[in-house]
Amino acid sequence: MFGRSRRPVHRAQGTQRHWSLALVALALGAWGLGLAWFAGELPATAPAETPHTDAVVVLTGGSRRVTAGLDLLKRGEARKLMISGVHPDVVKAEIAGADQRAVDLSECCVILDYQATDTIGNAQETARWMRKEGFTSLALVTATYHMPRSLAEFRRAMPAVRIVAWPVFPDGFKREDWWRWPGSAALVIAEYHKYALAQLRFGLADLVGMREGGPT
Repeated sequence: MFGRSRRPVHRAQGTQRHWSLALVALALGAWGLGLAWFAGELPATAPAETPHTDAVVVLTGGSRRVTAGLDLLKRGEARKLMISGVHPDVVKAEIAGADQRAVDLSECCVILDYQATDTIGNAQETARWMRKEGFTSLALVTATYHMPRSLAEFRRAMPAVRIVAWPVFPDGFKREDWWRWPGSAALVIAEYHKYALAQLRFGLADLVGMREGGPT
């Protein structure tokens, strides 16, 4: 009697375990496909031609980003340069360095944003500044692995603004075969997770907005 009563329980447990493993495998497969797609979206090169924009916006996090932004400004590709997320102790003189052209431009055309502390803040502070200036286009300068999430946040904050991606490529980051390099793999995976969370946040916000704007 006891043996017979256990068989259905064991069978049910086996079926439950089978479905649990299947769901885990499905989740891992979806995660892997999403990661592969995200890695493939990382810019491989800067644009061949620089479309003229009203502004250049640099997101802090590496010296190459600021240099690239200043170069665009010095070439006359934009009217003003905003560096977002600057540490409170940094001043314009440090940004310009010994480059006299950069020093001259910093007086009139370089704005330092000390308020933003993350990518969401970068987008929000930039949106306020763009509205204040009456600008409708910008070149966004950040690291290649940071670009997809940055574009998503900026386009969300400024849907009517034309945004041109201008990626930089930090030393030590291996875009090609990134999975073979622990440091590069960690960066790509971390940015993929942050990008996915940003998209989830957008979706939830849209859902709440639809409910609040719909019939009660």
